[in-house]
Amino acid sequence: MFLRVITSSTCAIFSSLLVLPTTSTAAEQDGSTKAPTCQVAGALVRVPELPEGSGVAASTRSPGRLWAHNDSGEPVLLALDSKGTVVGRVRVPGAKVEDWEAVAVGPCPSGSCIYVGDIGDNDAERRDITIHRVPEPTDASGSVASAEVFRARYPDGAHDAETLLVTPKGDILIVTKGDTGPVGLYRLPSGAKPGGTVTLQAIGKPRQAGKTADDRITDGAVSPDGAWVALRTTTAILVYRTVDLMSGNWREASRLSLKELGEPQGEGIAFGDEKTVYLVGEGGGKSQPGTFGRLTCAL
Repeated sequence: MFLRVITSSTCAIFSSLLVLPTTSTAAEQDGSTKAPTCQVAGALVRVPELPEGSGVAASTRSPGRLWAHNDSGEPVLLALDSKGTVVGRVRVPGAKVEDWEAVAVGPCPSGSCIYVGDIGDNDAERRDITIHRVPEPTDASGSVASAEVFRARYPDGAHDAETLLVTPKGDILIVTKGDTGPVGLYRLPSGAKPGGTVTLQAIGKPRQAGKTADDRITDGAVSPDGAWVALRTTTAILVYRTVDLMSGNWREASRLSLKELGEPQGEGIAFGDEKTVYLVGEGGGKSQPGTFGRLTCAL
């Protein structure tokens, strides 16, 4: 299996082709499933409102809208269009920002909700982590209902994490970063209710710790059909079959290098429709604009 990336020869035109070999799962080898292939589409866009851009997620209520956030500051979600332009701001009442690292959109009792993961822990010393949940608004600006709060602890001690996944079935998952320990997959217990503190459930055995930037997980996303999970690092996208990952199998279906995109500090990833993947990143310094990128994919 191969992933293709069109790299930039000028600021606006992507021309040369980079093809990288990838690891195949058994399902791919027997022809039953093929991993997504992606190409970079357009130039990297600078977003002044996202100097510490950390997470991004695609709306299910408003096609073409994305929700993004910084990892510190005010409890605010920025609404972006599909070109990376900020079109609105939504404040999350009742939420605090300790280290917002991820955002996801998924099902909830009210229909579609935004889940914000306050899960960052650079020194692996937090007693518990927080997930805020609010109904996804129709409007791109304004406020939403006060956030419901889930609190959770790891069964094996504190971890730094930057990835929150919500599957189409409503499973809430966290992938640890791999800088303060191994990369692990954890699940919020089924039936967990807002307001209490629960112990996360480990899924399978952890993967080895990230030794380089190519291995430390900064975000992730689940494809709209639930078949694929994409985990990203600052320089690459790692693609897994969801059934493999949920069974504790860390074997990659494919790997896509993002180095030619030129992100100062790549952070977030989101699946849009079945043909698009979005990326956000920090500006490389608090005064520098964050970044927005787009890939076209065959899922």
